[in-house]
Amino acid sequence: MAQTVYDPPVATYIPLQTITLGSAASSVTFASIPQTYRDLVLVMEASPTDTSFPSVIGLLNDDSGSNYPHVRMFGSGSSAGSAASTLAYLALGINYGLGNTTASRFILNTTIMDYSATDKHKTALSRSGTSTHGVEALAARWASNNAVTSFKVYIAVSNFAIGSTFSLYGIAS
Repeated sequence: MAQTVYDPPVATYIPLQTITLGSAASSVTFASIPQTYRDLVLVMEASPTDTSFPSVIGLLNDDSGSNYPHVRMFGSGSSAGSAASTLAYLALGINYGLGNTTASRFILNTTIMDYSATDKHKTALSRSGTSTHGVEALAARWASNNAVTSFKVYIAVSNFAIGSTFSLYGIAS
């Protein structure tokens, strides 16, 4: 019998930075993102400080031009829908995934593919939801060939509550 050599698994999610809010904030920024990975993954567990179904949005490299087209689908268990538009920000989670109560904890997971490539636009896939208010999935594009070096995450209308956590990972090639 031939002996098999064991190769330990290679870590693919490399933690780059985690931010946990000690006070309410309208945004968090991941700056100086290293260019040594293929994809980026943002994982958030957060609550809003407002009850008006706030949206979570982002800016890549502080670009606020109208070059972020997206499509989304959403559902609450009793209704569903879809929409598409081009925005001046990267849509990450719009309304449904956040709920309308400050007691809602929502989970959001966004992957930005080929973020360090300089020969193509960037594609993002995002999923968000709560156990009581619904789920949402988005596909978006940043119409730029620039490598992503910073990622600012905002909440529209209100703030992210104390204890909200934001983790950014690099995905190894």
